[in-house]
Amino acid sequence: MDMQSVVKNLHPLEVRIIRHYTRKDALTVEKVEAELNLKPGNGNQALSWLLGKGIVEEIRRETGVFFELTDLGREWKEKGTPEERIFELLCGEHPRGVGLPEIARTLGLDAKDAGSAFGTLSKLGVLGMGENREVLVLEPPTNTGKGGAYFSLVRGLLTRAADAKEGLLRLTGLTEAERTLMGSLAKKRGAAAAAFRQIDREQVFFGFTPDLKDSTNRDALARALEAAGITGDEIGTLTPEMLVRGTWKGKPFRAYNMQVPPTRLMVGRTNPYVQFLEEVKDKLVSLGFEEFDGPLVETEFWNSDALFMPQFHAARDIHDVYHLAEPTHAAAIPEPWLSRVAAAHENGGETGSRGWNYTFDREFTRRLILRSQGTVLSAKTLPHAKIPGKYFGIVRCFRYDRVDATHLSDFYQTEGIVLGAGVNLKTLLGFLEMFALEVAGAKDVKYVPGYFPFTEPSVEVHIKHPVLGWFELGGSGIFRAEVTASLGVQVPVAAWGIGIDRMALMALGLRDLRDLFSYDLEQVRLRRNTPQAE
Repeated sequence: MDMQSVVKNLHPLEVRIIRHYTRKDALTVEKVEAELNLKPGNGNQALSWLLGKGIVEEIRRETGVFFELTDLGREWKEKGTPEERIFELLCGEHPRGVGLPEIARTLGLDAKDAGSAFGTLSKLGVLGMGENREVLVLEPPTNTGKGGAYFSLVRGLLTRAADAKEGLLRLTGLTEAERTLMGSLAKKRGAAAAAFRQIDREQVFFGFTPDLKDSTNRDALARALEAAGITGDEIGTLTPEMLVRGTWKGKPFRAYNMQVPPTRLMVGRTNPYVQFLEEVKDKLVSLGFEEFDGPLVETEFWNSDALFMPQFHAARDIHDVYHLAEPTHAAAIPEPWLSRVAAAHENGGETGSRGWNYTFDREFTRRLILRSQGTVLSAKTLPHAKIPGKYFGIVRCFRYDRVDATHLSDFYQTEGIVLGAGVNLKTLLGFLEMFALEVAGAKDVKYVPGYFPFTEPSVEVHIKHPVLGWFELGGSGIFRAEVTASLGVQVPVAAWGIGIDRMALMALGLRDLRDLFSYDLEQVRLRRNTPQAE
């Protein structure tokens, strides 16, 4: 292909990389996105296209753990962390102590965040709780005490991350104390509720291909682009807004290739992912399971409270939920389940537990959200479930998350419960193995101890993808008595919530969750019929 053809077929993102960097630069996705101010994902697209055209090549790979500052982290850097703000408030306006609800209202914090911050400072011995449940300062406000050292450590991490060249802190660059602290500040999933997002990745470094021929010669391409007046800032799509405002005037436009064939329409063909979901349903029904379903919008009660997740505690951080703007709350929660669940939280009720020892908020429990886990349907099924019985659902869930090859902000789980006097952990592991081997088609499976507020014991199942490596398929366990007894069930209940999207990656031979929802169904079908790697 001659130089003119190569130049014409370059995307503006590719053009910007070619013109901005030299042959001496080592390029990464993070580097080009940060320095060229690209949207998340654009750097990966551009480098992949350049790699396919032979203009860049992979020069090395480095596996590492990185931490990226979230929007919440940037807010903490500007306004102070909840711990700092609470400490300053108590040392200033309220030296004699004040209750947590008032602290949350005064500082504009969620009650959960205020409670979590108090827990952190309480463990450090900085704050304590008085006889009337007022928060008291136990350590004087100095820079040398435990509180001062903690604040300084957090502040240092926030500042370094904000000033980092690519916006990332590498685990190997942290001190032992910083690594320990980062364990409580960073999250892989639901990171919008954390100061840092943990990113485990194999970082790929690219460089411009050596001068094998003119069409892949970076310097020759840069000169040709400059001569043609192509900067990479050309307009590719003319929008109605641009026409109305006239912002298109005087701007350069990207050339259009009229020879590109349109996407072939395949009328009446089944989406491969839909077909896969139907196959999973058929398999579970053949094993004697009954299917359950429910609305996308749920209350905090069924989504979390009925599952014995404390209302104002860090245990809910893994569920970074979407709230409804209108209406904000349900009219009522059905009895006797509301009273039983409230009692379980406050003092254990009739479950044999001591509960969480706080006053259950009956207003908060009515708040409407998009369900964040399929387990909400298991909770709603328990009050009228048959014993023995087996139930399942393929449930669409929603959590704020950064989209990548193994995470989506809305996703499907296959949720199930098995009730019976003889149900135990061995029963559960048998079903997990079936999902991993027979449904997902995995060859390597491992079980990892986990933690969920509503199960004990708790187990995570991991499978090995031939390209993506090990990743979590889902969580499971035996429901705690605080869940089952509160909802009228007196026998053991095994439960699981498995990411069926991830199972589909294995079963369909894909490498990216986003391909499941691609318009290019032909490519998905092609991959499904192609043996996996390789």
